[in-house]
Amino acid sequence: MSDPVHHPEPVLPDDPIAGDPETGRLPAGAPTISLRSLILPLALGLGVLGVIAWYTWDEGAFSQFIYAVNPWIMLGAVGATLARVVFGGWRISFVSRHSLGFKAGIRCQLMWDFASNISPSFVGGAPLTAYYISRESRVTSMETKASRKGPIAIGDASAVMTYVMLLDQVWFALSIPVILVASLCMDVIPVAAGTVGFWTAMIYFVGLMAYAGFFAYATLFHPELLSRIAATLFKLPFLRRFRKGVMKEMEQFGARAAILRKQKKDFFLRGFFLTSGTWLARYFLAVLVIWSFIPDVDTLLLIMRSIAQTISSLIMPTPGGAGGIEGLYALFFGDLLPSAALIVPSLLTWRILGYYIFLVMGVTISTRHLQRTSIKAT
Repeated sequence: MSDPVHHPEPVLPDDPIAGDPETGRLPAGAPTISLRSLILPLALGLGVLGVIAWYTWDEGAFSQFIYAVNPWIMLGAVGATLARVVFGGWRISFVSRHSLGFKAGIRCQLMWDFASNISPSFVGGAPLTAYYISRESRVTSMETKASRKGPIAIGDASAVMTYVMLLDQVWFALSIPVILVASLCMDVIPVAAGTVGFWTAMIYFVGLMAYAGFFAYATLFHPELLSRIAATLFKLPFLRRFRKGVMKEMEQFGARAAILRKQKKDFFLRGFFLTSGTWLARYFLAVLVIWSFIPDVDTLLLIMRSIAQTISSLIMPTPGGAGGIEGLYALFFGDLLPSAALIVPSLLTWRILGYYIFLVMGVTISTRHLQRTSIKAT
């Protein structure tokens, strides 16, 4: 896994609209980290966990869970968390044309997971991550004094995030047909969801697949379609005041799409391979956690439900989906467990590995980044 840092190709020329690459100041309206943004998802997640525990609590549940766990399979769950970060960081490094080294890519991926976990799902952590990528490349460049074209401007970082998010959309568009086909022969949507829940999920999956497919197609082939939709949408009275800023951003988006269209097939194939590794690791985390203490679980059904549960969590309006994701876990996996009392121990384990650990790492990296920036400034 070579890292040709000496002659990186910039993904996109500097973007003066996205921010100031010299000062590293955030663009107007970009999200910032605050104590409230950390406390809210923790309170929501632990609150729903408490409600589930209230209805399913059994004094011996944790002892039963710990006694039943196969440590080697649970170690595999830890490995899935690690693989998610490694593939994600590798992908960011690759898409940046190795302007970011592998270790820097890892840090940026951890920051993205952290930012996503403290931002509503429909907002995501991309704006804050783009800023961090720019600042990380600047600090890393000063630390290593490597021969390169220079640090990544915020506009370039936005281009990196645009392409990474495009890869995610393509992955969703390809994952959903698997769920739909599997639903024909197994209860991918649990019976507990009811008829209304089943058809709501089906409509959502089809709608998301159509959106992801259209977004990928428009980005790669006809970005002007997205500009036309945005222009029409932001003519509405309550959105009109945002029109100017949005249209400027769409101009930059068109420029980034033009750069993407010029890439070789190998660039897309390698990017998709790394995306597959990232999302398969996410899907298999819940599978491995549950499999570690229920060896005879229906593995195929468990995998399908994990995919469906992960994709369903994308529309949660709370930061990082906190609260809603805990409820989805109980819905999708509750009837696969031998006892309802085992929901809370397994759910807590899954959330520690897939959520809480990224909050801790994000705070750690943010603090270290501020320290590095201060040292270099002096």
